[in-house]
Amino acid sequence: MSLVLHVDGERWRAHLRSVADAHPGLVPVCKGNGYGFTLARLARKSQWLGVDTIAVGTYDELSHVATRFDGSLLVLTPWRPFGAALEVDPALADRVVHTVSRPQDLTDLLARQPDARFVLERMTSMQRHGHGARELWASADSLRAHPRARLEGVALHLPLAQGSHLGEVERLLNDVVAAELDTHTIWVSHLTDHELATLRASYADYEIRPRVGTALWLGDRGALRVTATVLDVHPVERGDSFGYRGRTAPKSGHLLVVSGGTAHGIGLEAPTGDSGIRARAATLARGGLDAVGFVRSPFSIDGKQRLFAEPPHMQASMLFLPSGSHVPEVGDEVDVRVRFTATAFDRVVVE
Repeated sequence: MSLVLHVDGERWRAHLRSVADAHPGLVPVCKGNGYGFTLARLARKSQWLGVDTIAVGTYDELSHVATRFDGSLLVLTPWRPFGAALEVDPALADRVVHTVSRPQDLTDLLARQPDARFVLERMTSMQRHGHGARELWASADSLRAHPRARLEGVALHLPLAQGSHLGEVERLLNDVVAAELDTHTIWVSHLTDHELATLRASYADYEIRPRVGTALWLGDRGALRVTATVLDVHPVERGDSFGYRGRTAPKSGHLLVVSGGTAHGIGLEAPTGDSGIRARAATLARGGLDAVGFVRSPFSIDGKQRLFAEPPHMQASMLFLPSGSHVPEVGDEVDVRVRFTATAFDRVVVE
Protein backbone atom coordinates (compact mmCIF):
# COMPACT_ATOMS: atom_id res chain seq x y z
CA MET A 1 0.00 0.00 0.00
CA SER A 2 3.08 2.26 0.12
CA LEU A 3 5.93 3.76 -1.85
CA VAL A 4 8.87 1.88 -0.36
CA LEU A 5 12.65 2.25 -0.57
CA HIS A 6 14.24 -1.18 -0.18
CA VAL A 7 17.88 -1.18 0.88
CA ASP A 8 20.25 -4.15 0.63
CA GLY A 9 21.66 -3.43 4.08
CA GLU A 10 24.87 -5.43 3.86
CA ARG A 11 25.80 -4.05 0.44
CA TRP A 12 24.89 -0.46 1.40
CA ARG A 13 26.89 -0.57 4.62
CA ALA A 14 29.88 -2.02 2.78
CA HIS A 15 29.71 0.88 0.32
CA LEU A 16 29.50 3.46 3.11
CA ARG A 17 32.51 1.92 4.84
CA SER A 18 34.53 1.86 1.61
CA VAL A 19 33.85 5.56 0.98
CA ALA A 20 34.78 6.47 4.55
CA ASP A 21 38.00 4.45 4.39
CA ALA A 22 38.98 6.09 1.09
CA HIS A 23 38.36 9.65 2.31
CA PRO A 24 40.29 10.72 5.42
CA GLY A 25 38.51 13.51 7.25
CA LEU A 26 35.16 12.63 5.62
CA VAL A 27 32.23 14.91 6.47
CA PRO A 28 28.95 13.18 5.53
CA VAL A 29 26.33 15.60 4.22
CA CYS A 30 22.92 14.99 5.84
CA LYS A 31 20.48 17.52 4.45
CA GLY A 32 17.10 18.01 2.82
CA ASN A 33 15.07 14.80 2.74
CA GLY A 34 18.13 12.80 3.78
CA TYR A 35 18.67 11.65 0.19
CA GLY A 36 15.46 9.64 0.61
CA PHE A 37 16.64 7.82 3.76
CA THR A 38 15.57 10.56 6.25
CA LEU A 39 17.93 12.78 8.20
CA ALA A 40 17.61 10.67 11.34
CA ARG A 41 18.83 7.51 9.61
CA LEU A 42 21.79 9.31 8.01
CA ALA A 43 22.78 10.76 11.38
CA ARG A 44 22.76 7.28 12.94
CA LYS A 45 24.77 5.84 10.05
CA SER A 46 27.31 8.68 10.39
CA GLN A 47 27.67 7.78 14.07
CA TRP A 48 28.23 4.17 13.02
CA LEU A 49 30.93 5.27 10.55
CA GLY A 50 32.79 6.96 13.39
CA VAL A 51 33.21 10.39 11.79
CA ASP A 52 33.63 13.42 14.04
CA THR A 53 31.53 15.90 12.01
CA ILE A 54 28.47 15.87 9.77
CA ALA A 55 27.09 18.70 7.63
CA VAL A 56 23.44 19.73 7.59
CA GLY A 57 21.88 22.10 5.10
CA THR A 58 20.04 24.50 7.39
CA TYR A 59 19.72 25.43 11.05
CA ASP A 60 16.22 23.96 11.11
CA GLU A 61 17.71 20.52 10.37
CA LEU A 62 19.86 20.49 13.52
CA SER A 63 17.08 19.11 15.70
CA HIS A 64 16.65 16.11 13.38
CA VAL A 65 20.25 14.93 13.78
CA ALA A 66 21.57 16.27 17.08
CA THR A 67 20.20 13.47 19.27
CA ARG A 68 21.35 10.75 16.85
CA PHE A 69 24.90 11.95 16.22
CA ASP A 70 27.12 13.20 19.03
CA GLY A 71 29.85 14.99 17.07
CA SER A 72 30.19 18.43 15.52
CA LEU A 73 27.41 19.82 13.32
CA LEU A 74 28.50 21.97 10.37
CA VAL A 75 25.68 24.12 8.95
CA LEU A 76 26.17 24.73 5.23
CA THR A 77 23.75 27.65 4.90
CA PRO A 78 25.69 30.82 5.76
CA TRP A 79 25.04 32.43 9.12
CA ARG A 80 22.95 35.58 8.98
CA PRO A 81 21.91 37.88 11.87
CA PHE A 82 18.27 36.86 11.62
CA GLY A 83 15.96 33.86 11.51
CA ALA A 84 16.82 30.33 12.57
CA ALA A 85 20.52 31.11 12.93
CA LEU A 86 19.64 33.07 16.08
CA GLU A 87 17.46 30.29 17.48
CA VAL A 88 20.05 27.53 17.94
CA ASP A 89 19.46 25.51 21.10
CA PRO A 90 22.03 26.74 23.66
CA ALA A 91 22.78 23.10 24.47
CA LEU A 92 24.13 22.71 20.92
CA ALA A 93 26.18 25.94 20.84
CA ASP A 94 29.48 24.17 21.41
CA ARG A 95 28.76 21.52 18.76
CA VAL A 96 27.57 23.79 15.94
CA VAL A 97 30.06 25.02 13.35
CA HIS A 98 28.68 28.03 11.49
CA THR A 99 29.50 28.94 7.90
CA VAL A 100 30.38 32.64 7.60
CA SER A 101 30.39 34.13 4.12
CA ARG A 102 30.60 37.90 4.77
CA PRO A 103 32.91 39.99 6.98
CA GLN A 104 29.96 41.87 8.51
CA ASP A 105 28.38 38.57 9.56
CA LEU A 106 31.59 37.51 11.26
CA THR A 107 31.58 40.73 13.28
CA ASP A 108 27.96 40.23 14.26
CA LEU A 109 28.37 36.55 15.13
CA LEU A 110 31.36 37.17 17.41
CA ALA A 111 29.58 40.06 19.11
CA ARG A 112 26.78 37.64 20.00
CA GLN A 113 28.98 34.61 20.70
CA PRO A 114 32.68 35.48 21.21
CA ASP A 115 33.73 31.81 21.32
CA ALA A 116 31.71 30.72 18.26
CA ARG A 117 32.97 27.92 16.06
CA PHE A 118 32.89 28.70 12.34
CA VAL A 119 34.42 28.25 8.91
CA LEU A 120 35.02 31.12 6.52
CA GLU A 121 33.54 30.39 3.11
CA ARG A 122 35.55 31.55 0.10
CA MET A 123 33.62 32.51 -3.03
CA THR A 124 34.15 30.06 -5.89
CA SER A 125 33.09 30.06 -9.53
CA MET A 126 29.63 28.98 -8.37
CA GLN A 127 29.08 32.62 -7.34
CA ARG A 128 26.69 31.57 -4.59
CA HIS A 129 28.08 32.48 -1.16
CA GLY A 130 31.50 33.45 0.09
CA HIS A 131 34.25 35.96 0.71
CA GLY A 132 36.15 37.55 -2.13
CA ALA A 133 39.92 37.81 -1.69
CA ARG A 134 39.81 41.28 -0.11
CA GLU A 135 36.92 40.26 2.15
CA LEU A 136 38.86 37.22 3.32
CA TRP A 137 41.75 39.47 4.31
CA ALA A 138 39.31 41.79 6.10
CA SER A 139 37.90 38.88 8.11
CA ALA A 140 41.42 37.73 8.93
CA ASP A 141 42.23 41.19 10.25
CA SER A 142 39.09 41.35 12.40
CA LEU A 143 39.79 37.92 13.90
CA ARG A 144 42.98 39.20 15.50
CA ALA A 145 40.80 41.21 17.88
CA HIS A 146 38.82 38.12 18.92
CA PRO A 147 41.15 35.68 20.69
CA ARG A 148 38.28 33.42 21.83
CA ALA A 149 36.90 32.90 18.32
CA ARG A 150 37.31 29.35 17.04
CA LEU A 151 38.10 29.35 13.33
CA GLU A 152 37.69 25.77 12.09
CA GLY A 153 38.93 26.33 8.55
CA VAL A 154 38.06 27.69 5.12
CA ALA A 155 35.21 26.20 3.08
CA LEU A 156 35.07 25.85 -0.71
CA HIS A 157 31.82 24.81 -2.42
CA LEU A 158 32.71 23.98 -6.02
CA PRO A 159 30.37 23.53 -9.00
CA LEU A 160 29.40 20.19 -10.51
CA ALA A 161 30.63 21.18 -13.98
CA GLN A 162 32.85 18.74 -15.82
CA GLY A 163 36.58 19.27 -15.91
CA SER A 164 39.22 19.59 -13.23
CA HIS A 165 38.75 22.02 -10.34
CA LEU A 166 42.40 21.89 -9.33
CA GLY A 167 43.42 25.12 -11.03
CA GLU A 168 40.60 27.05 -9.33
CA VAL A 169 41.26 25.47 -5.93
CA GLU A 170 44.96 26.30 -6.11
CA ARG A 171 44.18 29.94 -6.91
CA LEU A 172 41.74 30.12 -4.01
CA LEU A 173 44.18 28.49 -1.61
CA ASN A 174 46.80 31.09 -2.54
CA ASP A 175 44.34 33.69 -1.20
CA VAL A 176 43.93 31.65 1.99
CA VAL A 177 47.68 31.50 2.49
CA ALA A 178 48.06 35.22 1.79
CA ALA A 179 45.36 36.08 4.35
CA GLU A 180 47.53 34.49 7.06
CA LEU A 181 44.55 32.88 8.73
CA ASP A 182 45.16 30.86 11.85
CA THR A 183 43.99 27.59 10.31
CA HIS A 184 45.29 24.76 8.17
CA THR A 185 41.98 23.06 7.45
CA ILE A 186 40.15 23.24 4.13
CA TRP A 187 36.59 21.94 3.75
CA VAL A 188 35.80 21.07 0.13
CA SER A 189 32.98 19.61 -1.93
CA HIS A 190 32.70 18.06 -5.40
CA LEU A 191 36.33 17.09 -5.88
CA THR A 192 37.23 13.74 -7.43
CA ASP A 193 39.42 11.26 -5.59
CA HIS A 194 42.29 12.14 -7.92
CA GLU A 195 41.84 15.85 -7.26
CA LEU A 196 41.78 15.28 -3.50
CA ALA A 197 44.96 13.22 -3.66
CA THR A 198 46.71 15.86 -5.77
CA LEU A 199 45.57 18.63 -3.43
CA ARG A 200 46.86 16.77 -0.36
CA ALA A 201 50.22 16.22 -2.06
CA SER A 202 50.53 19.87 -3.08
CA TYR A 203 49.42 21.27 0.30
CA ALA A 204 50.83 18.69 2.67
CA ASP A 205 50.65 21.08 5.64
CA TYR A 206 46.86 21.46 5.21
CA GLU A 207 44.14 19.08 6.33
CA ILE A 208 41.65 18.53 3.49
CA ARG A 209 38.16 17.60 4.64
CA PRO A 210 35.82 16.40 1.86
CA ARG A 211 32.09 16.99 2.34
CA VAL A 212 30.31 14.13 0.56
CA GLY A 213 26.59 13.52 0.12
CA THR A 214 25.37 11.84 -3.07
CA ALA A 215 28.49 9.73 -3.66
CA LEU A 216 28.28 8.45 -0.10
CA TRP A 217 24.60 7.73 0.43
CA LEU A 218 23.57 7.00 -3.18
CA GLY A 219 26.89 5.88 -4.65
CA ASP A 220 25.87 2.22 -5.03
CA ARG A 221 22.47 2.36 -6.73
CA GLY A 222 22.47 -1.42 -7.04
CA ALA A 223 21.84 -1.59 -3.29
CA LEU A 224 18.64 0.43 -3.64
CA ARG A 225 15.25 -0.47 -5.09
CA VAL A 226 11.98 1.47 -5.03
CA THR A 227 8.59 -0.20 -5.31
CA ALA A 228 4.93 0.81 -5.40
CA THR A 229 1.89 -1.37 -4.70
CA VAL A 230 -0.87 -2.08 -7.22
CA LEU A 231 -4.04 -0.88 -5.48
CA ASP A 232 -6.64 -1.52 -8.19
CA VAL A 233 -6.98 -2.84 -11.74
CA HIS A 234 -9.84 -1.90 -14.10
CA PRO A 235 -10.43 -3.09 -17.69
CA VAL A 236 -11.42 -0.31 -20.10
CA GLU A 237 -12.58 -0.11 -23.70
CA ARG A 238 -11.82 2.62 -26.18
CA GLY A 239 -13.84 5.73 -25.34
CA ASP A 240 -14.50 4.79 -21.69
CA SER A 241 -14.31 7.78 -19.35
CA PHE A 242 -12.06 7.75 -16.28
CA GLY A 243 -10.18 9.90 -13.79
CA TYR A 244 -10.63 13.29 -12.19
CA ARG A 245 -10.75 15.07 -15.52
CA GLY A 246 -13.03 12.70 -17.35
CA ARG A 247 -10.47 11.59 -19.92
CA THR A 248 -11.31 8.78 -22.33
CA ALA A 249 -9.33 5.64 -23.02
CA PRO A 250 -7.56 5.83 -26.41
CA LYS A 251 -7.96 2.08 -26.89
CA SER A 252 -8.83 -1.03 -24.94
CA GLY A 253 -6.62 -2.05 -22.09
CA HIS A 254 -6.41 -1.72 -18.32
CA LEU A 255 -6.12 1.11 -15.83
CA LEU A 256 -3.81 0.46 -12.91
CA VAL A 257 -3.99 2.47 -9.70
CA VAL A 258 -0.64 2.32 -7.92
CA SER A 259 0.68 3.85 -4.70
CA GLY A 260 2.85 6.95 -5.09
CA GLY A 261 1.81 10.43 -6.16
CA THR A 262 2.68 14.09 -5.97
CA ALA A 263 2.92 14.01 -2.16
CA HIS A 264 5.87 11.63 -2.65
CA GLY A 265 7.41 13.70 -5.45
CA ILE A 266 6.10 11.44 -8.23
CA GLY A 267 5.43 13.40 -11.41
CA LEU A 268 7.25 16.49 -10.16
CA GLU A 269 10.26 17.35 -12.31
CA ALA A 270 13.13 19.56 -11.19
CA PRO A 271 14.84 21.82 -13.75
CA THR A 272 17.97 20.36 -15.34
CA GLY A 273 21.11 22.07 -16.50
CA ASP A 274 20.85 20.60 -19.99
CA SER A 275 19.99 23.42 -22.40
CA GLY A 276 20.92 21.67 -25.64
CA ILE A 277 18.67 21.39 -28.67
CA ARG A 278 17.94 17.73 -27.99
CA ALA A 279 16.90 18.43 -24.38
CA ARG A 280 14.65 21.29 -25.45
CA ALA A 281 13.06 19.13 -28.13
CA ALA A 282 12.38 16.42 -25.54
CA THR A 283 10.71 18.98 -23.28
CA LEU A 284 8.48 20.13 -26.13
CA ALA A 285 7.64 16.53 -26.92
CA ARG A 286 6.66 15.85 -23.31
CA GLY A 287 4.49 18.96 -23.36
CA GLY A 288 2.70 17.71 -26.46
CA LEU A 289 2.20 14.28 -24.96
CA ASP A 290 0.82 15.82 -21.77
CA ALA A 291 -1.82 17.65 -23.78
CA VAL A 292 -3.35 14.35 -24.86
CA GLY A 293 -2.54 12.38 -21.71
CA PHE A 294 0.39 10.26 -22.88
CA VAL A 295 3.34 10.86 -20.56
CA ARG A 296 5.83 8.23 -19.55
CA SER A 297 5.65 7.50 -15.83
CA PRO A 298 8.48 6.32 -13.55
CA PHE A 299 6.57 3.07 -12.87
CA SER A 300 7.88 -0.05 -14.66
CA ILE A 301 6.07 -3.27 -15.44
CA ASP A 302 7.96 -6.13 -17.07
CA GLY A 303 10.96 -3.83 -17.48
CA LYS A 304 9.04 -1.18 -19.44
CA GLN A 305 8.12 2.26 -18.16
CA ARG A 306 4.36 2.64 -18.44
CA LEU A 307 2.31 5.71 -19.34
CA PHE A 308 0.38 7.89 -16.93
CA ALA A 309 -3.32 7.68 -17.76
CA GLU A 310 -3.67 11.16 -16.23
CA PRO A 311 -1.52 13.41 -14.04
CA PRO A 312 -0.69 11.69 -10.72
CA HIS A 313 -2.88 12.27 -7.69
CA MET A 314 -1.57 13.22 -4.26
CA GLN A 315 -0.85 9.69 -3.02
CA ALA A 316 -1.62 7.45 -5.99
CA SER A 317 -1.11 7.36 -9.73
CA MET A 318 -3.19 5.94 -12.55
CA LEU A 319 -1.39 4.10 -15.35
CA PHE A 320 -2.63 2.83 -18.71
CA LEU A 321 -1.73 -0.64 -19.97
CA PRO A 322 -2.70 -1.40 -23.58
CA SER A 323 -4.28 -4.74 -24.50
CA GLY A 324 -1.77 -7.55 -24.70
CA SER A 325 0.34 -6.30 -21.80
CA HIS A 326 0.92 -8.34 -18.68
CA VAL A 327 -1.56 -7.13 -16.07
CA PRO A 328 -0.39 -7.26 -12.43
CA GLU A 329 -2.70 -8.33 -9.63
CA VAL A 330 -3.87 -6.12 -6.80
CA GLY A 331 -1.17 -6.28 -4.14
CA ASP A 332 1.70 -6.85 -6.57
CA GLU A 333 4.74 -4.60 -6.39
CA VAL A 334 6.03 -2.65 -9.38
CA ASP A 335 9.41 -0.96 -9.72
CA VAL A 336 9.68 2.83 -9.64
CA ARG A 337 12.50 5.01 -10.93
CA VAL A 338 12.81 8.13 -8.79
CA ARG A 339 15.07 11.05 -8.01
CA PHE A 340 16.02 10.19 -4.42
CA THR A 341 16.68 13.77 -3.32
CA ALA A 342 13.16 14.80 -4.35
CA THR A 343 11.20 11.77 -3.14
CA ALA A 344 9.46 11.18 0.18
CA PHE A 345 9.06 7.47 0.81
CA ASP A 346 6.33 6.03 3.03
CA ARG A 347 8.76 3.43 4.32
CA VAL A 348 12.47 2.69 4.16
CA VAL A 349 13.16 -1.01 4.61
CA VAL A 350 16.78 -1.99 5.25
CA GLU A 351 16.93 -5.70 4.44
